[in-house]
Amino acid sequence: MKRITAIILSLSCMILLTACAGSSEVDDIHEGSQMEDTISENEHSQEDPPSQEDSEEPEPEIDLSVIQPNEAGEIMVLMYHHIKEPEAEWSRTPDNLKGDLQFLYEKGYRPISLEDYANGNITTAAGLTPVVLTFDDGNQNNFNMIQDEKGEWVIDPDSAVGILVAFHEKHPDFPLEATFFINGGIPFGQKELVDFKLNYLVEKGMDIGNHTKTHVNFTNAGKEVIREEIGSLVQLVKEYAPNYDVKTLALPFGSKPKDTSLFQHIVADQWQDISYENIAILEVGWDPYHSPYHQSFNANKIRRVRASETKVEGVGLYDWLKAFEEGRRTRYISDGKPETVTVPEKYRDQVRDTIEGREVKTYSLE
Repeated sequence: MKRITAIILSLSCMILLTACAGSSEVDDIHEGSQMEDTISENEHSQEDPPSQEDSEEPEPEIDLSVIQPNEAGEIMVLMYHHIKEPEAEWSRTPDNLKGDLQFLYEKGYRPISLEDYANGNITTAAGLTPVVLTFDDGNQNNFNMIQDEKGEWVIDPDSAVGILVAFHEKHPDFPLEATFFINGGIPFGQKELVDFKLNYLVEKGMDIGNHTKTHVNFTNAGKEVIREEIGSLVQLVKEYAPNYDVKTLALPFGSKPKDTSLFQHIVADQWQDISYENIAILEVGWDPYHSPYHQSFNANKIRRVRASETKVEGVGLYDWLKAFEEGRRTRYISDGKPETVTVPEKYRDQVRDTIEGREVKTYSLE
C-alpha cells in the first residue's frame, strides 16, 4: 500500500512539473510574440517615415492687394568708389555709407548679388525690392586692415567691407552681398594682405569683379589690348583664389570700343591660357535698370546709379529713391516666390513671353 501511494505521489509531481513547464513556455512564446510585434513596429517607423511633402503645409498665398508685386519694375545697381572723408564727387564718407544702408533697409530694399541679378535668380522676400551694391577700383578704403591694441590685424570698421559686415550682423535680413571691381597691381593696397582680403570676400559670399588691369579706356583699344586687360586681371585673382571665377566686369570710364565689332572680346575671349566670360557688364550709367525679366534687359549693358549726393545733377541715389516713392519710375516689388514672376496685368507685355524655370502670373486689383 505504501508503495502504491508513493507511485501516485510521484506521478502527481511529474504532472505538476510538466504543467508548470508548459505554462512557462507559453509565457515565453507570448512575450516573444510581443517583442517581435514591437520590433516590427519600430522597423516600420524607421523604414517608412512620413514624407516631407505630407508633413509640410502649403506655402500661403500672398495678399496681392497688400504686397502689390511688380517684377517688371526697375532695380538700382549702386556705384560707389572711395569710402573716405571728406564727401566728394567720387567719395562717400563712412557715416554716409552707413546712412545709405540704413535708409535702404528702412525703405524695404535688400541686396542681391550681381550674378543673381544678371541670371534672373531673384529670391527677395515678398513686398521687398532687390538692390545691387558695387564698389569700383579696389581702393584701400574699400577693404582696409588695421592693428588693434594687441597688434592683431582686424578689418577697419570704417572701410566699406567693415561697414557692410557690421550692418549685416545687426540686420541679418539684409544680406551680405556686394561686388568689388578691382584693377591690377595690389588690390585694396597692403600687399601682404591681398591673399587674405580676396579670399575673405569669397568666403563671405561677396564677389570680385573685373575693372581691367590698368583701368584702361576701351575707346581706342584693339583686340589684343582688350584681351590682356581683362584676362590678366582674371589671372591675378586666380593666383590668390584658384577656385573663384571672375564673371562680371565694370567698364572703366564706362568706355566701349569705337569699333563695335570688338565688344565681343569684352564679353568673352581668351588671353594666353586664361579664358574669360562676363555674364554681366556694367556701364557708368545714371538711372535704375530693367528687371531681368523685362523684354529690354541686356546683361551686357547694365546701367548704374551713383550712390552720392555731390554733383549728381538729379540722378543720384536719393533722387531715384524719391522717383520710386512718387511713382515717376516703376519700382521692382518681389512676390517672394522663386518659381513665379508676378506682374500687374497692364505690365504683362513688358515681360518676356517665356522665362526659364518660372511661371509668369498676372493680376488686377480693379
